[in-house]
Amino acid sequence: MSKGFAEELEALKTQGLHRRMRCIAGSQGSRVVVDGKEALLLCSNNYLGLADHPRLAEAAIRAVERYGTGSGASRLVSGTMELHEALEERLARFKGTEAALVFNSGYAANSGIIPALAGKGDLVFSDRLNHASIVDGCLLSRATMVRYPHNDMAALRRLLERHETAGRRLIVTDGVFSMDGDMAPLRELAALKREFGALLMVDDAHGTGVLGATGRGSAELQGVMTEIDIHMGTLGKALGSFGAYAAASGEIVDYLANRARSFIFSTSLPPAVLAASLAAIDLIDSPEGAALRQRLKRNTAFFRDSLGAAGFDTMGSETQIVPLFVGRAEQTMTFTSRLLEEGVFAQGIRPPTVPAGTCRLRCTLMATHGEEDLARAAELIAGIGREMGVI
Repeated sequence: MSKGFAEELEALKTQGLHRRMRCIAGSQGSRVVVDGKEALLLCSNNYLGLADHPRLAEAAIRAVERYGTGSGASRLVSGTMELHEALEERLARFKGTEAALVFNSGYAANSGIIPALAGKGDLVFSDRLNHASIVDGCLLSRATMVRYPHNDMAALRRLLERHETAGRRLIVTDGVFSMDGDMAPLRELAALKREFGALLMVDDAHGTGVLGATGRGSAELQGVMTEIDIHMGTLGKALGSFGAYAAASGEIVDYLANRARSFIFSTSLPPAVLAASLAAIDLIDSPEGAALRQRLKRNTAFFRDSLGAAGFDTMGSETQIVPLFVGRAEQTMTFTSRLLEEGVFAQGIRPPTVPAGTCRLRCTLMATHGEEDLARAAELIAGIGREMGVI
């Protein structure tokens, strides 16, 4: 190893910022075997428990038998298959837009969409707590990025008034903020984008399939589905598959297909993934999907209320993402290790994912969690939290 890397790694360890991957055996269920030990899984984005659902697995198997394992090329060469078009048509119907475009991941979507829509001479207004993939998309675009304080619409208005441009204005926000579990005020954002002639892009990775009466996401929940210019979301969280999408007007989708580099220069998603995603959307739209959303809502309320009553700061969470404020990185990772020893896998979040001094346990609820397991986990977390002086 070159001199310097070892020293930097050692510094990360000293600061409590070193990361390592923990191996899970088997599927992403509510209980897993992690590093050889059984544990309750409280850090997966598999919110509806679809990642090991038989209908998705069966669809993937049938697709492999019919179409093979790979797509062979990028979409604009020979990599567009029937299943790509079927999924995009289904996503457009799901989001109520004219068209949709599938990307290989949420990161690929944001790092492709934003630079395609904005460039030199344009302005991108980005919430300060937006996901890293949005930040990187803004930086890649070479547009002027203007970051506004988290969910502060008065501040955003002042910035929109202050910054003039002859080019495009793009407002981009997470629908659900992945580390805090709160939501963007989409009605206010839609009003501002109309007033200032901007485009509005919402990354609803953590709302898709979960929020709203029919699982269409945070825009459905807030009644502004038709006000969003670009709906971005992922297929690898609540939908239990993999990939991401942009749903928008036919014109914008056509433009993205011609300008989004992460789309143009990537081998396309394989058939099994596409088929599983199609099955997931059908399941979201079924009575079973509605029942799973209700169970997730009940589990979330029970868990958040239990930890809030114990004295934890849940940091304004409104969704199935429930952060528990700890503070320091070293203390956070000690907390995580102690929980895993007791059979609860809840991941600690540290810089650079969150600002220094705001480290937390990021707990995520699933529809398939049992209330008895959640009650035990909440009791255990509270007990360790008191011992460590967190609460």
